[in-house]
Amino acid sequence: MRRAIILSALVLLTSCAGANRAGVGSTRGATGEISRACLAADRAAANPALCGCVQAAANQTLRGSDMSRAASFFGDPDRAQAARTADNSSTEAFWQRYRTFVDQSRAMCSV
Repeated sequence: MRRAIILSALVLLTSCAGANRAGVGSTRGATGEISRACLAADRAAANPALCGCVQAAANQTLRGSDMSRAASFFGDPDRAQAARTADNSSTEAFWQRYRTFVDQSRAMCSV
């Protein structure tokens, strides 16, 4: 019985560590395109913990292709304005997902 408990604990710890590296299940250390863009934007409030949290929110709300587009907004905010005002259905759908990402980031990361 003791071996079964120890083995279960090891499996649980191993699965948690894998989730953290992927940026799922934790906001600490989440890495990806959004996190890198956040840090590269060189804003005063940007730090690895905050940018990792924002990446975790992106992992929950954005598609892979959306992340590249959203990451570009960190370096060029005018792109966000262009997306917001675009008049086509795919860009409007992206903008809705992006707004969900922003709201999730605010809720998770206190930004």
